[in-house]
Amino acid sequence: MSGLEIERKFLVKKGDAYKNAAFSSSHIKQGYIPADGATVRIRIRDDKSYLTIKARSVNGGMTRYEFEKEISTDEAEHLMALCQGGVIDKRRYLVKSGNHTFEVDEFYGDNEGLVMAEVELSDESEPYEKPDFIGMEVTGDKRFYNSHMLKSPFKLWKNTLPEDYR
Repeated sequence: MSGLEIERKFLVKKGDAYKNAAFSSSHIKQGYIPADGATVRIRIRDDKSYLTIKARSVNGGMTRYEFEKEISTDEAEHLMALCQGGVIDKRRYLVKSGNHTFEVDEFYGDNEGLVMAEVELSDESEPYEKPDFIGMEVTGDKRFYNSHMLKSPFKLWKNTLPEDYR
């Protein structure tokens, strides 16, 4: 898959509403290979693995070019050795809302307590229905980029957020 990725990110309010609404969940571990001008991610999601390259975002962090290719888990494990700063460990829940599916990530390790949701859109002005558990928008806020959370984990700055989100 390659093309433009258009997504909006949100914090999720405390509670299990997103878990109760989910139709699926999966475990994800991902790391990042250092690169200038792009993000190179290696992801193992349950029994599938991917190499993803993302360009820098534009339009307030909402849009960027993305290339993704499925690779073998053996390849992913070898590439993980090139990743720096550790790995992001999370569980992703899929929640249908109107015509869209929200991906809700519950983080573990140094990012424990952070729950974020994102929705992919076909264009920046596309309307969507937010589930009740969706809160404050954080699209474009670098603190919430997975690659950034390896360098500056949630545990270091969670008290800067309202109580509803930590």
